[in-house]
Amino acid sequence: MNMYTRLRQTIIPERVRLAFSYRKRQGHWPDLNAPKRFSEKIQIAKMAWRSPLMVTLADKVEAKAYVGGLLGADWITPNLWSGAVLPPRRERDWPVPFVLKANNGSGGHMFVRNEAAIDWQRIEERVASGARDTHGSGWGEWVYTQIRPQWLVEPLLDGGGVPPADFKLFVFNQRVEFIQVHYDRHGNYIAPVYDRNWNKQPFGLHGPHKGTSFPRPVSLEAMIAGAEQIARGFPFARVDLYEIDGRPRFGEVTFYPGSGHSVFDPVEVDLAYGALWTDLDLDAYRARMAPDLLGA
Repeated sequence: MNMYTRLRQTIIPERVRLAFSYRKRQGHWPDLNAPKRFSEKIQIAKMAWRSPLMVTLADKVEAKAYVGGLLGADWITPNLWSGAVLPPRRERDWPVPFVLKANNGSGGHMFVRNEAAIDWQRIEERVASGARDTHGSGWGEWVYTQIRPQWLVEPLLDGGGVPPADFKLFVFNQRVEFIQVHYDRHGNYIAPVYDRNWNKQPFGLHGPHKGTSFPRPVSLEAMIAGAEQIARGFPFARVDLYEIDGRPRFGEVTFYPGSGHSVFDPVEVDLAYGALWTDLDLDAYRARMAPDLLGA
């Protein structure tokens, strides 16, 4: 985080920063006094929602232990290594292909698909840079600021080919309401949306959805049951899963999908899914905000 970013976060109130970021991406100001849109409620969650279990589930290392204990070891991709500092090069004997991930953020993974792709200097520079950065702080994503930064190495599930489909299950009040599929991001990328019965929905969220479809996963019922267990106790959570050899495999959990900046197509769906998020702690939010910023 550079000096300008730190100064901006210190001087400009959080509510104001989030409102401007929202308007820049959504094209209109959010209603943070009486939020109705799904995207608006994510902004409130960032400012007011505090739970130790959120931190556990958002941490890619800790979440595996939690989900493995909850659903069983077969739901988890075992780590080849995890830690705050990379081991000496002579000890990095991880079988190729593998992926190196930060435990406190999304994206930015480093994929090593073959021996020729190993560039330890580049990897070491990225790890050192990541140790100095607090993911999510710029967009007010509290939960990531609470995670002790680590890195983890996993086997690459695609075996060197196209990665498996990423199933993103949106869970409201412990019920999966819709599922977005992301597939072949670096090729013929598609991102259709389905309901829990695998009926394709006529809307999209952050990705191409018109004219695209994806086959029903074999383990859909198990995915839904598992996601609802993982999200138990939360008014909203998105649980990301894969399907490997016909069985669900845990990916990650997020409480702020797209930081609330992804635009529904059509935008009216933002209101429809905002209505599903019925337990948002507005009292806690209002208690944290300065009265002169809240307005009437």
